Amino acid sequence: MADFLNNLLFFIVAIGVLVTFHEFGHFWVALKLGVKVQRFSVGFGKAFYTYKRKVGQHQDEVEFVLAAIPLGGYVKMLDERVEEVGEDEKHRAFNTQSLAVRTAIVVAGPLANFLLAIILYWSVFVLGTSAFQPILAEPPAQSMAAQAGFKSEDIVKQVNDKDIVTMTGFRLAMMDAAISGERIKISVIDRNNTEAVRLLQIGDKKILNVEGDPIEKMGFNLWMPVIPPAIGQTVAASVAEKAGIEANDLILAVNDSKVESWSETVKLISSSPGKTITLTLLRNGAEKKIDITPAVRKNSEGQDEGYIGVYLLRPESVIEKLYTTEEYAVLPAFVVAAEKTWSMSVLTLKVLGSMLIGDAALENISGPLTIAKFAGETASIGLVQFLSFLAVISVSLGVLNLLPVPVLDGGHLLYYLLEFIKGKPLSDKAQQYGQQLGMMLLLMLMSVAIFNDIQRIFS
Repeated sequence: MADFLNNLLFFIVAIGVLVTFHEFGHFWVALKLGVKVQRFSVGFGKAFYTYKRKVGQHQDEVEFVLAAIPLGGYVKMLDERVEEVGEDEKHRAFNTQSLAVRTAIVVAGPLANFLLAIILYWSVFVLGTSAFQPILAEPPAQSMAAQAGFKSEDIVKQVNDKDIVTMTGFRLAMMDAAISGERIKISVIDRNNTEAVRLLQIGDKKILNVEGDPIEKMGFNLWMPVIPPAIGQTVAASVAEKAGIEANDLILAVNDSKVESWSETVKLISSSPGKTITLTLLRNGAEKKIDITPAVRKNSEGQDEGYIGVYLLRPESVIEKLYTTEEYAVLPAFVVAAEKTWSMSVLTLKVLGSMLIGDAALENISGPLTIAKFAGETASIGLVQFLSFLAVISVSLGVLNLLPVPVLDGGHLLYYLLEFIKGKPLSDKAQQYGQQLGMMLLLMLMSVAIFNDIQRIFS
């Protein structure tokens, strides 16, 4: 229940920030161009908070509203198609504006999301983010990576001549390259510190048209060293602290099973939720046995798992090899943030295009439940991770809103393009049919996304 409330809280925070920025783009440009704004709403449905304030050069009274359904928002402007407008205000109605003015107001929303993404990425790069280095594990036999000659502890330096710093950067570059081309050139430094180039043959394989992680399906996983099961510290009030486990204890066995690595220790403890187990510890050169009952929690698949509340003692040598810090000075961070926003936008479009032509599985579409889960998880990890999550969602929101689907900003821009070509607006009837079609497409997409969310929960 606590995880659910945490996810819900940060989902509302995330959507609130993204929607507010998007709608503020419409709002600010409309005011600057002289259009009368009547309401700025974050959320749909019944308002539970309303604040009125006079704004702009005309000192118009605007209602600022927080509404009950936090899945979007809107800016209401004076419009003859919605209400009667007096002769003295017709020049300030949205529908009477020039094509250029209407286009600027509509496009301002998605542009605000891209600007927000740049600000968020800039914050992340200035604060500095600790991330895994792009060190690869031994690929599974017969996988694409194995066939290309990848070996354990290959450190990726470039993908198609693009520099790679982190494992996340490698994954994104691989997604982009695999969608775009038939062959990927990957430069690595192997475990003997020798530079090498590996060529990955994609051919006509549709890498996104599979369930699960497409990068993992190709055979790429993060390399992890064998780390001894030594305790770094215990969580306050955890079952480990109550049982008397101390920092620097080395776990030798779980019940009668000897353990040599942290991963196998975690596996044995996780498989015993609510069941008393015996840990054999090495403390100050002497062995000590402790009986402990792992607490119960749900894993990512919704199954019970055991945990005792301890942190791994990470050797400095392991930390130095596994992790890197991606950090930039204030001004260079803006350039990197803008490049990151652009590359993420292009990748989002490519993935959407692959879905449209059937080259990507619809199972990869995520809905509000998955977004809420990631919102809660990233917020629990730390501020930088949550900001990175917001940046990704902001890019996605900007791209999706520019799609030429009626009811979205891109649909209005499509109408304006046709108006520019024809020399006059589309008929009200044609626009109404377009709105109905767009609403149907969005409902279908949302249905698929929610179905995928539910299937992930119960699978």
